[in-house]
Formats: sequence, structure tokens, C-alpha cells
Amino acid sequence: MRELLYDIVHVTDYDYRSAVSVSHHFLRLEPRETPRQRCIAHEFRILPEPSILNPHGDYFGNRAHFVAVERPHSTLTITSRARVAVTPAFVPDISETPAWESVRARCRVDCTRATLEALEHSHASPLVPTSPAFADYASVSFRRSRPIIDALSDLMGRLQSDFRFDPSATTVSTSLEEFFQQRRGVCQDFAHFLIACLRSIGLPARYVSGYLETDPPPGMEKLRGVDASHAWVSLYCPGIGWIDADPTNNCFPSLRHISIGWGRDYADISPVRGVLVGGTDQILKVSVDVTAFGSTPDSDGN
Repeated sequence: MRELLYDIVHVTDYDYRSAVSVSHHFLRLEPRETPRQRCIAHEFRILPEPSILNPHGDYFGNRAHFVAVERPHSTLTITSRARVAVTPAFVPDISETPAWESVRARCRVDCTRATLEALEHSHASPLVPTSPAFADYASVSFRRSRPIIDALSDLMGRLQSDFRFDPSATTVSTSLEEFFQQRRGVCQDFAHFLIACLRSIGLPARYVSGYLETDPPPGMEKLRGVDASHAWVSLYCPGIGWIDADPTNNCFPSLRHISIGWGRDYADISPVRGVLVGGTDQILKVSVDVTAFGSTPDSDGN
């Protein structure tokens, strides 16, 4: 099967008004291996050079790194470079997917390892509460006996109509209830809200962190650093597996979505998280470049 190749450069810059004596960070920036994605190469360049850079797998199987910079510094730059090969995603035909109620019922009795692991994602998590209000919003799309992919597609379409993408409307501390009330936010909010709707009606759904290749405006060249981290959702269906859904863009992810990893919500898979000794009034700058540069031959050598 033909694969599309991407180079990804993710740069995180911290500038501190006063010096930091010690900083410890967890990084989740290395793209994950999945059935439709291969991480061909990955490397970090960190300045100042860290005294510790230890890779490990986290609870959800994502690639993570612990970084310690243990000398005074007023700036910290973390550059993550990756080359990834992506194949098209499988999205089942609507007519071949079961009614959503049967998916919910099967998740409750299926004792396979995959379903038992998925059940962890059917409950509320720190950033994604469940509530009757979210269930009511979902129920307009999840009508009785409706095929689950048809219902999911309809729910994403309603989010596209009812909510507006607005980078200035929310921050990382904005609650999901606030987003629901003001109906403006960013991809993290859209993903959290879709997950809340699905979990509130008893369906397992997880938060996916990654990248999305973007297009420049018509007639313009693509500028460096204008891409960004992205977030979307996976819904679990026994017998089919995890099905990705991007509520921000009202689509089912395929060749242009590159996964870093997943968890219950953003807190489980934030790209950079850390603690400092010293340092005040930090300024954070992030730039991302996602560049498609070719493809591998398919099985016929084409």
C-alpha cells in the first residue's frame, strides 16, 4: 500500500525573565507507531543540553521522554524532528456499521482485551466531565437504531454549524462547560466536547494528539512555522476497532493527520509539561512545520 511521507519540525521556545536553576520536563513529541503510521526517524535537539534525556513508554503506550536541565538558564529550546510514513485510514461504510446502541451494549459484555482497555475511555476524566446536558446534545444525532458512523458524522456536522473555531476565545484553563456555553474555541475544546458527548451516552472515546498538514491561502506560498499541533477523537467499536473523527474540521482523518499519541484527555498527552526552580514571567513560542515530500511505492511497485 502506498505511504505518504512527512517531515515534521516542532520547536518549543521558553524565554524566562529571571534565570531558571533547574527544569524537569516530560515530552510527548515522538510520533507513535500505529497500524497506519510508521515513525521512520525521530530526534531531539535541546538547548541548553540536558543532563538527562530518558525515553520510556507511558501508561497508554505513547513514547515519552523525561528531560532534566540542571544548570542555570534563561532560555530553553526543544526541537523535535520526525520523519513519518502514513497510509490511508479505513473508515467503514455506514451500511456496514452496527446501530450505536448495540455498540454500547457489546462494550459492556465483551471481555476481549481490546474492549476492556477501551472501557477506560467511557468514563469521565479530569478535563472531560460527563453530564445529562452533553448526552442531550448527542441524542439529537444518536437516534434509535442509527448506524454508529452515520450518527457520529451527523454529530460532527452539528458541531461545525453550532460552534466556531476561535483561537482567542479559550485558554488551557477554560472549562468544557464554558466552551459549551460560549460555543467558541480551538481544536482541543472541540475534541474534548465530542468526547464528552460520546461518553455521556456510554460510548468509549479517547483524545488523540498529533499534527495536521495545512494548506496556504490560494495563490500564496506556505509559510514556515504556521502549522500547529492538532487534536481529534477516536471512537471505539468492537469488531472494527478505533475510528478517528476530527470535529474541528468535520472529517474522518486519513493521510493528512499524523498521530503523536492518545489518552483520556489533553492532560494525558500534552506535548510539553514540566516544573521549574526559579524563573518568572515566561514567554512561550511554538512553531510547527509539517511537510509532505513524497511517497513510497505501493505493492505493485507504482
